[in-house]
Parts: sequence; structure tokens; C-alpha cells
Amino acid sequence: MRGIEHIPWLYDALMSVMDLTGFRRWRHKLVGETDSPTLEVGCGTGRNLPLYPAGTEVVAIDPDLGALRRARRRAPHALLVVARAEALPFRAQSFPVVVSGLVFCSVRDPDQGLAEIRRVLLPSGQLRMIEHVRHHHPALARMQDGVQPAWTWFTGGCHPNRDTESAVERAGFSFDPEDRVARGVMRRFSARIRPEET
Repeated sequence: MRGIEHIPWLYDALMSVMDLTGFRRWRHKLVGETDSPTLEVGCGTGRNLPLYPAGTEVVAIDPDLGALRRARRRAPHALLVVARAEALPFRAQSFPVVVSGLVFCSVRDPDQGLAEIRRVLLPSGQLRMIEHVRHHHPALARMQDGVQPAWTWFTGGCHPNRDTESAVERAGFSFDPEDRVARGVMRRFSARIRPEET
């Protein structure tokens, strides 16, 4: 059985429900006022792509060709590339902005994926992410650990117990305190490479 993440129409249906709960506002903030070219890592079916400001040059990657076909209908002029976060096919320091939305819960090697983002990001560039994260309360975090194997199988790769914020810090990034929002286990934030890491 393929997971939800690998059935584009089903994934889109679930994301539409999330958008109705206010998630679409977070998407708008995620992609607003970006510099060109912007790299979107894990664009999936391309739900973010029509939300970029007019004139933004977007390069979007995803490992799933079926999802990219759906993304092409949403963004006929974006450059879409089949690739994984852990092996970005771009030169170092190619992008002033890298965007990622609900992706790193499913990246096989998140540390390598974030290292690749740091590699292709300009030293003064910005990483913008939306993710769900490991719960801060130990009992609820243990519940996430308990459901993780079945949930990962059902969804096709999502790990609900990933501490992605810590992974971002480990990768050499600092969060922008003015652009960091939390709602339950959901996070929207931007981050920059720490000066000592450049």
C-alpha cells in the first residue's frame, strides 16, 4: 500500500481541509516577499506555487514524479526538478531563499537535507519552514513515539515525533525571533545561517 503522501489527489484533499482551518494563511506568509530565485524543497503537488508573488522565479523539487505532474498544472512556468532534499542538484550558494512546508517530517535523512539547504543557500539567505514537531510535553512526546511506526507506514513516510527545530539549529541556523509562530505542534519560522557557520 502506498502512503497518503504518495497519492496526490488524497494528499490534496487532506491539505484542503487543513487550509480551511487557517493553514492557508501560513502558506501565504511562508512564500510572501521572496527573492529570486527561490528554491522550494519538497513542493509535492504544488499547493504553495500559485501563492508566490508575481514575478518570483521559483525552482521546486520533489522526489515524487506523480506529485510534480500535479504541481505542473498549478504552476506551468515554475522549474520543477525530480530530486531529494539530501542531494540537491544545484551549485553552492545559489539561492537567497529556501522554502519548505511540511517536508522534513518525511525526509529520510533530515540532517543531510538541512546540510544541503545550507550549502545551496547564500550566506545572507533565509530558510523558511512550516513543520509539525515533537511535542514539548514528555508524556505527549511518548505518545508520538508510540504511534510513529504505524503512522509512518500509513502516511508513506511522515514521522510525527521529529524534533525538526533542533535539527535546524544543529545544521547551523539561528531562528528569527520576529518570525517564529507556534500553534500546538505546528511551527512556522524563518532562520538564517549563523555567522560562525559561514
